[in-house]
Amino acid sequence: MSDMKAWYQSKTIWGALVAILASVLQAAGAPIEPGMERDLVEALTTLAGAAGGLLAIYGRLSAERRVS
Repeated sequence: MSDMKAWYQSKTIWGALVAILASVLQAAGAPIEPGMERDLVEALTTLAGAAGGLLAIYGRLSAERRVS
């Protein structure tokens, strides 16, 4: 793999986090259906992408130096 991406852009990482969260919620007594996990991964991936975009815009607007 020569292409790099940030950890939060990985659906594998988000899938693993959702699986862990689903296990914890089930242990706590909350019902999680198998189809819900896929939907949660998609939603979290979308939210992470949006958060990354907002952070990039904020970083550029608050920067002290120009990009050359």
